[in-house]
Amino acid sequence: MTSSTPSGAGFDAQVIVVGAGPAGAATAFHLANAGVDVLLLEKGTFPRDKICGDGLTPRAVKQLLAMGFDLDEPGWQRNKGLRIVGAGHRIELPWPELDSFPSYGMARARMQLDELLARHAQKAGARLQELTAVTGPVLDERTGRVVGVTAKPVDERGRKVGDEVTYRAPIVVGCDGVSARLATAMGIERRENRPMAVACRAYYTTPLHDDEWMESWLELWDGKPGESNKLPGYGWIFPLGDGTANVGLGILNTSSAFQNMDYKDSMRRWLAHVDPAFGFTDENLVAPIKSAALPMGFNRKPHYGRGLLLVGDSGGMVNPFNGEGIDYALEAGHMAADTIVSALAVPEGAAREAVLYGYQKALDDAYGGYFTLGRVFAKMVGNPTFMKQATKYGLPRKSLMRFVLKLMANLTDPRDGDAHDKIINALAKAAPNA
Repeated sequence: MTSSTPSGAGFDAQVIVVGAGPAGAATAFHLANAGVDVLLLEKGTFPRDKICGDGLTPRAVKQLLAMGFDLDEPGWQRNKGLRIVGAGHRIELPWPELDSFPSYGMARARMQLDELLARHAQKAGARLQELTAVTGPVLDERTGRVVGVTAKPVDERGRKVGDEVTYRAPIVVGCDGVSARLATAMGIERRENRPMAVACRAYYTTPLHDDEWMESWLELWDGKPGESNKLPGYGWIFPLGDGTANVGLGILNTSSAFQNMDYKDSMRRWLAHVDPAFGFTDENLVAPIKSAALPMGFNRKPHYGRGLLLVGDSGGMVNPFNGEGIDYALEAGHMAADTIVSALAVPEGAAREAVLYGYQKALDDAYGGYFTLGRVFAKMVGNPTFMKQATKYGLPRKSLMRFVLKLMANLTDPRDGDAHDKIINALAKAAPNA
C-alpha cells in the first residue's frame, strides 16, 4: 500500500475502475454515460481470453439490451433455453416468459465479448488504459481511505516494463477478478465457508455450433452410462454459432472429489464417449483446455469500505446454483455506478460515505437471501446420493424442472408472477443475508 494525502485538486479522475472485464466495463460504461470522468485500467490488451462457459442467460441479455447492444448483429448466438441431460433423460426447458426479463439467452466467446463491452464503455467516454497492471491501493495517511492506485506498465506478455505510476481518484472500484488483489491488500479476505468451484473449458469445431439450446449434463460417464465409471462434476455444451461450441466441466468444492480431480483428464474421458458425430476430439480443438476458479455466493465482503467498491468476481458474485457470473457482474456494475453518481452529487465526507455504503445494502437486497439459498444448494449437490435421487426422480417431472430452471437461473417476476415465482421470491426473502 502507498499513503498519500488527498486534496480537492490533483486527482486523475473522479473514479478509477480496475479491470475491464464485464464487471469493470459495465461499471465504467454506466459511469461515463452519466457524465462521470472514469479511468478504466486493464492489465491485458484486447482481444484477450478469459475462462468461462460463454453462456448468457436472460438476466445478462437484459443488461446488454439496456446498454444499447444490438443482439441481432452477427456474432451473437441466440438460444431458446436449456437442454438437460441426465439419468437417461434429455429434456428441453425454454427460458420462462416473464415481464422482467427477455425470453431468450445468448452466447458469445469472452475473447469477443469482453472487448465489445470495454470498447462500448470507451465510446461512452470512459478512458480505457490497457497494459496497465495495478499493483496496490493508495491510502490517505490520515483516514486510511483509498484515494487511488499504483500501477506499472506491462508488455503483451504481462511482464512489467516500466516504473511504477500513481493514479488518484476519490473513489476506486475493484473489478480485478478472482484474485481480488485490491480487496486483499485492504484486508478483505475470502470467506472459507462459501462455495468455490473450478471450471475447465475448451472450444471445438462441431455441427452443434448453431444448436438453439444450451446443454447441461448432470451426469458424466467415461463409457456407457451405468456400465462404466461415473465422473464427478457436471458438464455443458454451449453453441457459439461460429462453427464452434464451448464445452466444459465444473465441480464444486462441496464434492469429495474436488481436491484430487484431474479436470482435463475427466473432461477428455467424458467427451470420448459422447456421440462421435459431435466431434469433441483433440483434432477438433481450436483452443486448449483451460481451467479457472469460480468465487461464489458473496465469498468476499464487505463490498464497500474506505473508498473501495467491489464488483463481479472480486466480490464473489457468482451464482452458487449455476456458476453464472457475467449477469451479476453486469448488474452489480450498474448498481455500483448508480451509487457512485449519487455519491458524487453530495459533498465529500459523512454524507457521501452514507450514500456509498448504500451499495452494500443494494447488493444484499438484490441477492443476499438468494445466494444464501444457493450456498445450501451447493452443499446438497456435493452429495452423490442426493444428486442420484434428484436426477432420477426430478428430471421426468417437467413442471418441477421448470421450477428448478427458474430457481437456478434466478428468473422470476417480483410482482404478479406465477406460483413458482411467488415461492422462489418468498424463499429468497426469508433466507438471511450473510
